[in-house]
Amino acid sequence: MNRREVIERCRMLRAKSTLAEKDLWKKLRNRKVEGLKFNRQHPIIYGNDDFDLKFFIADFYCAEKKLVIELDGGIHNYTTEYDKDRDEIIEGLGIKVIRFKNEEIDDVVKVIRGLRLTP
Repeated sequence: MNRREVIERCRMLRAKSTLAEKDLWKKLRNRKVEGLKFNRQHPIIYGNDDFDLKFFIADFYCAEKKLVIELDGGIHNYTTEYDKDRDEIIEGLGIKVIRFKNEEIDDVVKVIRGLRLTP
């Protein structure tokens, strides 16, 4: 997959956001949390094999803090090994990964406080 295809996939995922993703995005967008810029459905590229990019698409990404926020729906009950491997690769790039279950987004303020973005 090339960069253009990766960007198109991110756009498609943005258009199909879950309710939990939409709720969290309302709180993160426009630098509403500690003045930090977040992107949603952002590609994290970690390799390139013969012009075929290796990447993950993070639910939310803050470049300033090198932070990925992932929201886990029910499917993640069956993908724990994949999620663990994915998180290790991303953390190997120096990016912290924080995961929340969709149900935790009901109290978005609590989730945001849990991020502890400032020292």
